[in-house]
Amino acid sequence: MDEVKVVVAHSERTTLRVGDVFLKVDADQARIDVEVEAMALAPVPTPEVLWRKPPVLAIAALPGTTLGRLGGASTGSPTAWAAAGAAIRKLHDAPLPPRPGRAGRSIIALVAELDDECERLVTNGVLPADLVTCNREVAEAAFRPWTPVFTHGDLQIDHVFVDGDEVTGIIDWSEAGQGDALFDLATFTLGHEEHLDDVIAGYGTDVDRDVIRAWWSLRSLLIVRWLGEHGFDPFAPGCEVDVLRSRM
Repeated sequence: MDEVKVVVAHSERTTLRVGDVFLKVDADQARIDVEVEAMALAPVPTPEVLWRKPPVLAIAALPGTTLGRLGGASTGSPTAWAAAGAAIRKLHDAPLPPRPGRAGRSIIALVAELDDECERLVTNGVLPADLVTCNREVAEAAFRPWTPVFTHGDLQIDHVFVDGDEVTGIIDWSEAGQGDALFDLATFTLGHEEHLDDVIAGYGTDVDRDVIRAWWSLRSLLIVRWLGEHGFDPFAPGCEVDVLRSRM
């Protein structure tokens, strides 16, 4: 062990890396409960849980590297992206977990949250009204009936690890549960639209790309203000605001 590395830190949770161990400190133990349960149920590689002593969860580091990060270049091959798509499909085909996840919010609740957030973004001068209005219209396609599947709920690109062209593990399951499959696919490809076809090829069935794009807009609109308030920069090149601008 050479150092303690802060992986992510904000007022809700902090993740540290100490050698080959990740220490997750979370103020909400319910999130940790969901994470441990989901990793036990998921039919895809997940980190080994080493120990748990509230509010800390210790998990083993995964081999390999991520496919990239939001706002950065992809480091993975098209085959690796397709392998990730196949892993996501395996998760979505698994038996349903016992409770809804972040991807399983009702359409009524989601519409209300989005409309409220769009108003705040414009009123507070966070984003221009035309950018918000355009993406609110794009987001409308996400509001349709869907069949619940086992979703990760926060399947960001840096939560999926690969070694070569093989998926070695998926981390951060605190938002997992029953939900909309296309929410996961959209979260994973956010900011990396050039790899959407690779992911879908690995996923093994065609999906509605308009709904994927709708989730890109919806997720970005909902998170821009939160990111700014928690020390992140959604205006950085290739990040959420650029995703919104790309829909104009």
